[in-house]
Amino acid sequence: MDDDGSAGAGSGPLKVLGGVLVLQLLLGGALLVWAAQGFPLPDFLRGGRSAPTVATAATTAPGGAPRARVDRFDGTRAFALLRAQVEDYGPRPAGSAASRRLATRLRAQLPSGRFESIPGHPGLRNVVGVLPGRRPAIVLGAHYDTEATVPGHVGANDGAAGTAAVVELARVLRALPRSARPREIRFVLFDGEEEPKGSTDFYRDGLRGSRAYVDRHADEVRELVLLDYIAEREGLRFPREAGSDARLWAQLRAAAKAVGVGAIFPRATSGQILDDHTPFTEAGIPAIDLIDFDYPQRDSVDDNLDAVSEASLDATGEAVYELIRSRAAR
Repeated sequence: MDDDGSAGAGSGPLKVLGGVLVLQLLLGGALLVWAAQGFPLPDFLRGGRSAPTVATAATTAPGGAPRARVDRFDGTRAFALLRAQVEDYGPRPAGSAASRRLATRLRAQLPSGRFESIPGHPGLRNVVGVLPGRRPAIVLGAHYDTEATVPGHVGANDGAAGTAAVVELARVLRALPRSARPREIRFVLFDGEEEPKGSTDFYRDGLRGSRAYVDRHADEVRELVLLDYIAEREGLRFPREAGSDARLWAQLRAAAKAVGVGAIFPRATSGQILDDHTPFTEAGIPAIDLIDFDYPQRDSVDDNLDAVSEASLDATGEAVYELIRSRAAR
């Protein structure tokens, strides 16, 4: 009994001590798990908003743009051309010496590159390339001039980004195996998109290159995909511009989703914008305008290299590549 009694007297403290050790181990393990998750707070302390998941972080590139699941458009190469336009040529208003030098460089980088004059505007010229095939053709376009009304405007996003993307898309689409009867793809870099100094009517005085192109080629074109503000560093989003063809836009959103960058193409519509797609839509040609018009540096000297990113340019380029690849097969 004494043996039983002594054992029974010590069991209480031992059980309590064991329980404390188990509790400490459980709390320690929970703390390690919480730390590994980044110490997330419960919803009632965060206003009900969920913390970013590890999966989201892993698919988002530096600069905020999602990283595509494929690697066909070379964002690094495209961004190098964007940079070169800004650093090597500076401001490039339509008809300027810098713009004409750049045009010569761009022509050499497009398949079967050539110039097309713009009637009524001496010194202005579109830069055009083509992958031949059956018509009507798909046109992939951008403008390469910068603001004439904003001294020092180098147009990193407004001009250089779209131009760089079109040139890179021409390169990678040229390498794409083509069917026995491929669709013709045209690459057009419009001159004279920006209005000259003293203008009071943008549609009349701007869009000179795109209006001339439609006047000359409307019956040869099936659709236009226009690239404008496409490389914003932070917050890149493309709601459908109200003047853009809804059906073709839906196909672009599907293409973006297929390559993993659907987040930058929300199911939303923004106001209508006069841009190089407008002459096409007025001629009855389906056209879409990729333009993140909610761009804080718009039409200012702050539209420079600090305001754009390779990640955004790459995400846009991969979505457009997928769209053109699928459309060219039809």
